[in-house]
Amino acid sequence: MDFWTKFKFKLTKRERDYVSAGVALVALFIIFQFVLSPFLAAKEKTKRSIQAKEKTLKELVSLSSEYGALKEDSVDIKKALALRPGDFTLFSFLEKQAGQSKVKPNIKYMKPSTSTDKGPYSESSVEMNLENITLKQLVEYLHLVESPENLVRIKRISVKQSKGNPEYLTALIHLVTYLRD
Repeated sequence: MDFWTKFKFKLTKRERDYVSAGVALVALFIIFQFVLSPFLAAKEKTKRSIQAKEKTLKELVSLSSEYGALKEDSVDIKKALALRPGDFTLFSFLEKQAGQSKVKPNIKYMKPSTSTDKGPYSESSVEMNLENITLKQLVEYLHLVESPENLVRIKRISVKQSKGNPEYLTALIHLVTYLRD
């Protein structure tokens, strides 16, 4: 006894084939819509999530190595600050180096300033203008002041020829260092 005769459907063979095909299509649609489609969507979502997590992991590894390098630099800075004299000031250091390199008479002005950043260190800076100096004097002075052991570095420099005499230079130099608060 088959399905059609059990429920007393009076359909021709052709009609039964159409109904069977329709039921099969509806069943396939339901399987696709409620089983296969969510599975494929979840698989794609998982794939995107894995890619995003891998990218985040690579960034974390990169940041970790950068952090390690910065931590080592921090230790070096702490050591340099500990070795520096307790009464060290950038202004007096630059003035002393200017006297040593014989450019002190060429200093037009020196403007000291200190940052108001919060933390264990503050940035001390001096902007200075040197007029009528030779290139040799400037290079010698810069060599003396840019001092890794005293944590002094040049932040910005502008050099141009003097207006009166083209063999002399005018230099505007912004130097910085860090001080322990």
